[in-house]
Amino acid sequence: MASFKDSLPPDLFDQTTLVSLAATVAILATAYVLSLSALDRNTSGSHRVLFIWHAFDALIHFILEGSFLYHCFFSWIPLSSVSNPHALAPTAHNFLGYTNRAYGPQAGGDNPFAQLWMVYAKADRRWGGADLAVISLELLTVFMAGPLACYICYSIAKKDPRSNILMIVVATMELYGGFITFCPEWLTMNYNLDASNFMYKWVYLVFFNMLWVFIPLYAIWVSVKDINDAFAVRSRVTTASKKK
Repeated sequence: MASFKDSLPPDLFDQTTLVSLAATVAILATAYVLSLSALDRNTSGSHRVLFIWHAFDALIHFILEGSFLYHCFFSWIPLSSVSNPHALAPTAHNFLGYTNRAYGPQAGGDNPFAQLWMVYAKADRRWGGADLAVISLELLTVFMAGPLACYICYSIAKKDPRSNILMIVVATMELYGGFITFCPEWLTMNYNLDASNFMYKWVYLVFFNMLWVFIPLYAIWVSVKDINDAFAVRSRVTTASKKK
């Protein structure tokens, strides 16, 4: 037990970390409450879970990842004001046409969303600055995957079978995005990652990111099963009509 305690970061229970984790739980609770008001009692368990997931997914994209993009584009500090620029999270060279600025949550000061991202940046420092690969993915995530997730929730509530196609599309986007996010780190021996303690490695890097692997895979499985069932019904109807 002592070794486990030693593996935890010393700032684990500071106010910013606790508020950040609580914000994620609050977003999940909001998604659950939305499901109670939007879905009828006859909604299947799998589609109820996927409604909650896509509502949670959309809120995360809009609120948290949207705030990350805001700080990437609008929060900056001059490099001349920093005593050791090399200690900053990376900002891409010539980002937005500037070479003398550091962008990202690290320049957000006391803004609560900037502080939230700086908590996660302890495990992956790219999220403290303005990494081009991360920003490019987040632009697609916030402005495409987020609205699509909202439409999926609407479609599930309306029992529209086309939601299955959209769930496959969004799930594929999430899986592809996860790979593109971490593949550069695998190729550079996790240069920007800090897996030195339990919290950073298993909670921030593994748990939170693997949610966007296993649940999208589950969404694909449910959707493909429903589509296969629809084809099976059509095949039986076609066969029966030919016998008449």
